[in-house]
Amino acid sequence: MSGRNAVLGGVVLATLAAGTLHYLDAEPVATFAIAGLALAGLAWVISVATESVGHRFGPAVTGALQSTLGNLPELFIVLFALSAGELVVARTSIVGSLLANALLVLGLAIVAGARASPDGVMRFRPRLPNDTATLLMLAVFIIVILGLSDTVGDRASRHQVAISSIGAVCLLAVYGAWLWSYLRSDEPLEPAHERGARPDLAFRVAVALLAAAGVCAAFVSDWFVSALDPAVEALGISKAFTGLVIVAIAGNAVENVVGITLAAKGQNDLAISVVKNSVAQIAVFIFPALVLASLAFDTRLTFVLGPVYIGAIALTAFGIWQITGDGEALAFEGWALVALYVIVAVLAWYE
Repeated sequence: MSGRNAVLGGVVLATLAAGTLHYLDAEPVATFAIAGLALAGLAWVISVATESVGHRFGPAVTGALQSTLGNLPELFIVLFALSAGELVVARTSIVGSLLANALLVLGLAIVAGARASPDGVMRFRPRLPNDTATLLMLAVFIIVILGLSDTVGDRASRHQVAISSIGAVCLLAVYGAWLWSYLRSDEPLEPAHERGARPDLAFRVAVALLAAAGVCAAFVSDWFVSALDPAVEALGISKAFTGLVIVAIAGNAVENVVGITLAAKGQNDLAISVVKNSVAQIAVFIFPALVLASLAFDTRLTFVLGPVYIGAIALTAFGIWQITGDGEALAFEGWALVALYVIVAVLAWYE
């Protein structure tokens, strides 16, 4: 517990340092780095508190709750990026979050889960992986259709905002219908929980931490985005790489740590639930919700992406279905997903 308190103290210090650097107009690279570190730390706080709140529920409810709250930093980052007119960062952050969770985090979780299994095979309930593939393909459909329309420049390409808004409503409706049925099908957590294992935090403490971390995440995200432009210019890296890799990993630290840790402990269903819920949420909840939210800004977010990212998302949807659709995965399949992410990240570096 003392180690956890030390980490919590470090998160508080990083958050205070990020705010201090921001309001003192300090060197932007330092502000950018400290704010990114604070975001990752706040995501960890959210994960710990959510695990305690969701302790009494099954993997479906706990995974959905953890993914929803864990995506708060990413949601705030994109909202502030849109308000600042940073469309490239906003768009690549969403795509990066999707790819980071579906390829990097899922891949490392599979490796950890397979190594923890006596026979080297990670086993889990196949429903969520198959449901996630279906939801992801729905998002891919509208992304591909609008991408093709934009490429050929047909009449519909002049109405991308309207088409994206209607598509966003459709995606949110399908996600709501799926989530209702998925949560109702929940089953108890692992036997360790049924034997009386206790959460690390009391319920009230966990709720208070969630509220505080959510508020702090909003402020830190604003500081992070404010330092983004000058920091990227000073470092000489592209905004595409910043959004696709740096922002995506910092904003999704919950899934990066929690999913892998749970898999290493042999809690495969909960690990898959956390990671796959995040993938589904980003594709058919976070992305469409931000499309609708952007209507309030001068910079409008649509489902139109570059051809490279359209191909990456489409192949990702196929890849995770192929690897996880049968409820089993081997370590080399996890490494294959990680390799796919590295290839996309390298491509973004050179853009």
